Amino acid sequence: MGASTLISLEEYLRTSYRPDCDFVDGEVLERNAGKRRHAYAQGKIASWFDRHKDILNLASLPELRMQVRPGKIRIPDVVICELPLPDEEVFTLPPYLCVEVMSPEDTTRSMQYRLDDYLAFGVPNVWVIDPWKHCGWRVTASGWAAEPEVMRTSDGRVAMPLAEVLLP
Repeated sequence: MGASTLISLEEYLRTSYRPDCDFVDGEVLERNAGKRRHAYAQGKIASWFDRHKDILNLASLPELRMQVRPGKIRIPDVVICELPLPDEEVFTLPPYLCVEVMSPEDTTRSMQYRLDDYLAFGVPNVWVIDPWKHCGWRVTASGWAAEPEVMRTSDGRVAMPLAEVLLP
């Protein structure tokens, strides 16, 4: 989007964007998406969790709006939630895991703002996956920890091999 015009949270929530956009203090912010490796990884991550839903008792929701604080909506590439799913269209409580799939245009700095929002919201597990470099990171308040082959949650509940969700 070009020059920004501030809008209300209510107006944002009534509006559909394609692709969907974040909302930060009255400003609608575009998200990077739409490239083949990004789309492939996002879809395969959601599928991987769907295949393991009964074992893990978790469900995947691609591009779900989360109100991380008043006046701020973030949309992770994939949200992983405990079952049963919360009964709300825009999540107001932290999910189990947020996954961000990097695009070539993403910078560590711009990504860090999003990740900080998830952590401040109370998301216990945050992952960043780079489908171009075939690597991932588990992100905590202490920083980024490389997960070169298998993405793991802090409690050990989930171990997702990157080879199963990334293009060769």
